[in-house]
Amino acid sequence: MTRTVAREIAMRLCFSISENPSRPEGLLEQVFDEEYYLSLTPEDKLYKEFPDEKQMEYIRRLVTGVGEHSAELDGYIEKYAKGWKFGRISRTAVAIMKTAMFEVLYMPDVPDKAAINEAVELAKNYEPPETVSFVNGVLGSFVRAETV
Repeated sequence: MTRTVAREIAMRLCFSISENPSRPEGLLEQVFDEEYYLSLTPEDKLYKEFPDEKQMEYIRRLVTGVGEHSAELDGYIEKYAKGWKFGRISRTAVAIMKTAMFEVLYMPDVPDKAAINEAVELAKNYEPPETVSFVNGVLGSFVRAETV
């Protein structure tokens, strides 16, 4: 499993938590029960490989971190989404941006450019081109202003 796949799984879990508030630890435990996880494979090729220990730690760190810092990350999205009300932004785009913002702020082992680039590539799989541009713009503004 690549870091890109692990990031996408983490983003989906962050989306799930935002849509159905629950403890991140409980969701992680449920999804990464090996039998349950492998049962997802026929529905979605993303789950064809069970994460190894390093990948699992990355996913866990990202999902729990986004959960713990959700209000802070929402604030950054509101701050840098000029002219957009938070409620108008797709929940998927929000999950993608929160994932990238958490990496930038709290995961120094992930280069800022990699976090943004991966978020934009991920957005291309889920969102129309104008939303992809929006995600790129918000994240670019965020990094320029918050990581000085």
